[in-house]
Amino acid sequence: MNRTDRLYAMVEELRAVAPRARTAPWLAERFEVSIRTIERDLLALQEAGVPIWSTRGRNGGYAIDPAATLPPVNLSPAEATAIAVALTTAPASPLDEAGRTALTKIVNAMSDTGRQGARDLAARIHLVDAPVGATDLLRALGRAIADNRVVEIDYVDRHGVGTDRRTIEPENFLRMQGRWYVNAWCRRRHASRTFLADRIQRVEVLDETSPERPGPGALGGADLVANQLVIE
Repeated sequence: MNRTDRLYAMVEELRAVAPRARTAPWLAERFEVSIRTIERDLLALQEAGVPIWSTRGRNGGYAIDPAATLPPVNLSPAEATAIAVALTTAPASPLDEAGRTALTKIVNAMSDTGRQGARDLAARIHLVDAPVGATDLLRALGRAIADNRVVEIDYVDRHGVGTDRRTIEPENFLRMQGRWYVNAWCRRRHASRTFLADRIQRVEVLDETSPERPGPGALGGADLVANQLVIE
């Protein structure tokens, strides 16, 4: 687990038990890092504005403001399980990590009875052929689109010709015929282009913010987008 994922997971862990606290040694064992690393992570979260504070005493540790947690969610066990199954069986998505954290928030906000009922029902559903998760490259592109960032990619086009350090401004994703595509403004072509995710060899998310440009995202409807793609 990288540091960014660990920070998100730590916040969700503290939200799940709020207003109770977790000690640094407990968190270190949970996330398989040193206590010093946990303390640095908690300090970084506090500096970022997350309402975490430390408490002393027998039941002391680190706690998060209960106001930062979700109110009770009145989902039935079947509804919660349906959401979990839908996220698990969906094609590998660039936002699969966000889906998992969202599901964790939903489950943690359920009542104890509802949460246990969802677990009991989930235990009776066996996914033999569940798809594998998204690749790290696809997740990086998903974060770039969410944060409106410019990226550099190494790419092999449909003719088998590879280009390195190709700068694009990713705008949106399109799933078509079982494959993921990325619509983007290509600075090499000075035009909108569509890149097949399977052909992307490397992704580097830059600090630069993507400017607004007309492109596939400005078109109306998935069918119109698909009909006007220029696939590299």
